[in-house]
Amino acid sequence: MAFRVIDADAGLLPGIERIEQECFSVPWTMAQLTGQLPDGEHLFLAAVDEAGAVAGYVGAQLAADEGYISNVAVSPAYRRLGVGGALIDALKERASARTLAFLTLEVRETNAAARTLYEKHGFTVVGRRKNYYEKPREDAILMTLFLTKRGIKLEDTGI
Repeated sequence: MAFRVIDADAGLLPGIERIEQECFSVPWTMAQLTGQLPDGEHLFLAAVDEAGAVAGYVGAQLAADEGYISNVAVSPAYRRLGVGGALIDALKERASARTLAFLTLEVRETNAAARTLYEKHGFTVVGRRKNYYEKPREDAILMTLFLTKRGIKLEDTGI
């Protein structure tokens, strides 16, 4: 199945909201999703199929040279097709272009599929947040992908 990753816009929000409700026990509201639309402080990307349907999305809030991933979600109908990896790769490209030092996120401790995806894309475990999630109550594992060292792209240093 073919799909492409694009900047999310208001027209994609109903599809993103549907995925949010399918994937999370405490889904974000439409107002919260609208606040994630791309601007100087947010990256918000969507994977869309040939018909324009949203297959998945990823969002990140930017602060100085730091990127905080808010959500990564793929519709159950599109899982195991490379959508999640393509979204992470596209986000990494955008983050590198902005010379962000890192991207970081929280993931449910029991979400082995997501943790494996993040590890495959270079994220490492850096910590834990006790009882971070609700419904059910669960710890979050903090994972970070370091992109630069003090504004220097790591790929340029051989690190």
